[in-house]
Amino acid sequence: MNKQELIYEISKDTRLSSRAVELVLNSTLDVISAQLAKGETVILSGFGAFSPQFRAARIGRNPHTKKAVPIPACVKPKFKAGKDLLAAVSKLDEERMECR
Repeated sequence: MNKQELIYEISKDTRLSSRAVELVLNSTLDVISAQLAKGETVILSGFGAFSPQFRAARIGRNPHTKKAVPIPACVKPKFKAGKDLLAAVSKLDEERMECR
């Protein structure tokens, strides 16, 4: 599912216009991005938590030449699924297991 399909499904479910849903979705994503950029965690109860993950500098290896390559420190976004999301996905896993 891409962003436009998500907007369509939310619009259909809420009976709001696609434009209104797009504005709310874009605003939500902007706020989450801004908070992560500040180093803050965003928790959506039951769904999950977005947080910045700090990675220290380290030495990696080029797989072709086996030469050591320095990898600089960085900050990456991290997502940890909440209980409700995990439960919904595990139901999908149970359905697939029954098919076999």
